[in-house]
Amino acid sequence: MKPYKIPESVLVVIHTADMEVLLIERADKAGYWQSVTGSKDAADEPLITTATRELFEETGIVADGKDIVLRDWGLQNIYEIYPVWRHRYAPGVTHNLEHIFSVQVPRNVPVMLSPREHTAHVWLPYLEAADRCFSPSNAEAILQLPQHL
Repeated sequence: MKPYKIPESVLVVIHTADMEVLLIERADKAGYWQSVTGSKDAADEPLITTATRELFEETGIVADGKDIVLRDWGLQNIYEIYPVWRHRYAPGVTHNLEHIFSVQVPRNVPVMLSPREHTAHVWLPYLEAADRCFSPSNAEAILQLPQHL
């Protein structure tokens, strides 16, 4: 049996200098577009480690700390976990603490999706990207992007 997911995660908004945002479509829910997300692997895992790992696992993009640098916005959201995904968490866990990050990448950065998790990707101007997100907290983070460039 797989261990339960830790209800603490990262959201990584991937964008270009001209505020095009990369969205990825969930493999388990067609039409559900989002930024990179993922839970900590261990309670004591540093958030930057979680963000770096999830960015690479879901897109193949490497945050090397030089040319591609993750930025911690110092913002958190607490949201209710959708019932369809609660089975992944310990019994009684209904909310998740999400930490917001962003990363600026060149527009031509190669994107290699994990087919187990995502089926498609698209680059959109940030307002269109916010409109396409299924998650309200993800949409709100994208709308805040201009303040974090």
